[in-house]
Amino acid sequence: MTEAHMSFAPLDDRDGVIWLDGKLVPWREARLHVLSHGLHYGGSVFEGERAYGGRVFKLHEHSTRLMASAREMGYELPWTADELDAATREVVALAGLDEGYVRPVAWRGSDSLRLVAQDTSVHVAIAAWPWPRVFDGGARGIRLRTSRWRRPAPDTAPIRAKAAALYAIGSLAGQEAEQAGYGDALLLDHRGRLAEATGANLFLVIGGELHTPPPECVLDGITRRTVIELAHGLGLAVVERHLAPDQLACADEVFLTGTAYEVQPVAAVDDREYAVGDITAALVKAYAGLVRSALVVDTSAGQSESG
Repeated sequence: MTEAHMSFAPLDDRDGVIWLDGKLVPWREARLHVLSHGLHYGGSVFEGERAYGGRVFKLHEHSTRLMASAREMGYELPWTADELDAATREVVALAGLDEGYVRPVAWRGSDSLRLVAQDTSVHVAIAAWPWPRVFDGGARGIRLRTSRWRRPAPDTAPIRAKAAALYAIGSLAGQEAEQAGYGDALLLDHRGRLAEATGANLFLVIGGELHTPPPECVLDGITRRTVIELAHGLGLAVVERHLAPDQLACADEVFLTGTAYEVQPVAAVDDREYAVGDITAALVKAYAGLVRSALVVDTSAGQSESG
């Protein structure tokens, strides 16, 4: 069961505060105008972050990527990464959040609805709330369904940005997969090669090695890079290469990685089943130990985040 099927309070009707354009505002009053540019043209960018022990894992990397995504979409954020870090820490602390989810989002405002609106104001909001694992029973693995929707070519979409426009593809694919009784969708790229799930990077375990698609038309996820580092630390070879769908028949294990997913075992792709094997289990354990360790080092900022 996915988070969408669980019982949660609506996200627009909660107590607490949200950081909006440099100020903390009551949760229910954090609004944007219906004629905001980002709502109409899909130009918003966002991050998905997780707090462990009250600290956001690899916070500075996320803040830096948010700024890079906005730049890729043609605008600059009016705050630095350090300022976004500080705002995020404040929001998490005020929420009293031990473990949960953090969503920074940036968008162009309602100054103009011209498609090309380079002088439009830019807005940023940061919210945090409790959010359990994406999938119930995730340790047993989830079932993926290969989608008819595909990831676009890198010269047809801003694939280096974590942009809302790109997530429409995953939303459609995931909806169809859930309606068919699967936990998530597996997307191919524009050439018919294995790409990723709706919001997570893909890994296959073949012959004791990790094989993963290169980030040419998918986001080079922060969790993806973290798991590759952990794999190297465990003495595992990691091969980044183009993978045809028939490579699924060669895999002994399959798993996904993402901030919300963490390291998510895959029990089946379409009708092909997989065990949650030793390598996947070792990486699940290593990742959980890293994010919940007494000292998590944020190497991108040269500072420590405990959590």
